[in-house]
Amino acid sequence: MKINSYRILFVFIFLTLTACKKTEKLDTKTISNTKNEIEYATSLAIYKQNGYSIVKVINPWPNAEKDFTYILKEKNATVPDSLIKYNTIQVPLESIVVTSTTIVPYLEMLGVENKLVGFPHTDFISSVKTRKLIDNGTVKNVGQNEKLNMEMLIDRSPELIVTFGIDNNNPMLDNLTKSGLKVLIQADWMEQSPLGKAEWIKLYGALFGKEKEAKNQFETIVKNYKDALALVATKKPTATVLYGSMYQDQWYVAKANSWVAQFIKDAKANYLWSDVAGTGSIGLSFEQVLEKAKSANYWIASGSYKTVAELNAINPHYSQFDAFKTKQVYTFEGKTGATGGTIYYETAPSRPDLVLKDYIKIFHPELLPNYTFTFAQKLN
Repeated sequence: MKINSYRILFVFIFLTLTACKKTEKLDTKTISNTKNEIEYATSLAIYKQNGYSIVKVINPWPNAEKDFTYILKEKNATVPDSLIKYNTIQVPLESIVVTSTTIVPYLEMLGVENKLVGFPHTDFISSVKTRKLIDNGTVKNVGQNEKLNMEMLIDRSPELIVTFGIDNNNPMLDNLTKSGLKVLIQADWMEQSPLGKAEWIKLYGALFGKEKEAKNQFETIVKNYKDALALVATKKPTATVLYGSMYQDQWYVAKANSWVAQFIKDAKANYLWSDVAGTGSIGLSFEQVLEKAKSANYWIASGSYKTVAELNAINPHYSQFDAFKTKQVYTFEGKTGATGGTIYYETAPSRPDLVLKDYIKIFHPELLPNYTFTFAQKLN
């Protein structure tokens, strides 16, 4: 079972995510008559002005001590003196380096994947489109997230590097800035609303002059998500659901307001830890999980398992769960790209409508008789 840095990041999010927010003050006159283009995301705000946009990235990592403000300036536009102190990015971009696989689908959805010139550890990218760009040398491997290759980045000379931080100590971000490279911090991974994550496509629409296309793409996803909700509108959440698996000596259980719990709730199933308020997760012992979830109808396992036998080989105690005995065990992490990247980690944040339909297919298969799973797989 391959475990990559994005799997580790996923576990880190589960362990530490909080709802703490801090707000950087903007000149209220600048945005007072401007509508925030963002509706669902809580860590992003975009205010469209005449010739430029104000982008705010709010609470970019757990317990962040500051937010970030960026000015996306179009050619020949005039930016007010009150905004000069913020980082200015000339748009539309002609080249970009990103450091999270979740951004790749946004670029492809907007038709600007050919603007990508670098990515850390390119094996993690699963998309066939972008893999072709990697294979032909258009997209270069620029190291690892925590240790980017500065010489390679300077050689590639991207107009912007989009990256993320996980806490208030980010020496790599400081090094990038000192090297004269433009950096933008993104925080789609901090979103707990399924549609909130997907709405980050609007940031890339603003960066590449594709605002209309980004809005249309997102509106389609919202419609699809709401249509899926309508399918289960009259269903009662009677099925009980266990989520996760052991990680080292703990079973990290998603709290009620987490991304995972929201999908299960929206698909009209009864998540067994829906009474634990908050985002992120709590760590429990195997015995605590077994006591509560032994008779769960479904088990959504975390990990790239293919069969229940493989699951049992990892931990023989798993066989005590009823869902294991009835073979109602599924995973969303089993499908991988040509070089081993996990498709779910890459694509699911930008396509919550498809994730929701997968969950509905699991819990209410009669509602989607001809639907084929996008991410989910039932363990053989």
